Amino acid sequence: MIEFALILPLVLVLLIGIVEVAVIARTEIQLVYAAREGAREAAASPDTSRAAAAVRSGLGSHAARATIAISRPSTVGQTATVTVTLPYRVAAPIFGGFSVTMTSRASMRVER
Repeated sequence: MIEFALILPLVLVLLIGIVEVAVIARTEIQLVYAAREGAREAAASPDTSRAAAAVRSGLGSHAARATIAISRPSTVGQTATVTVTLPYRVAAPIFGGFSVTMTSRASMRVER
């Protein structure tokens, strides 16, 4: 029983750490997906607000905190670039509640 009481806090901290890393990884994957969707929309349409809407749609609940930068030249064949930055605060108070800034950039050639 004593060994269990000594090991349990360490196991709980390890499990919370694994969950936090998994949540950050999921958010990063969602961020990459949203940047790609925005770049695809920016490449297909000259209206950058449509690209921003595609990014926000891809981010879901994180959309309100995201910063979106869209660079879209008017020349066909040039590269449209969408950069999405998202501040993420680690929820577990055990780790001090630090913030991580995640950034994703996607580029595609302008189609029209």
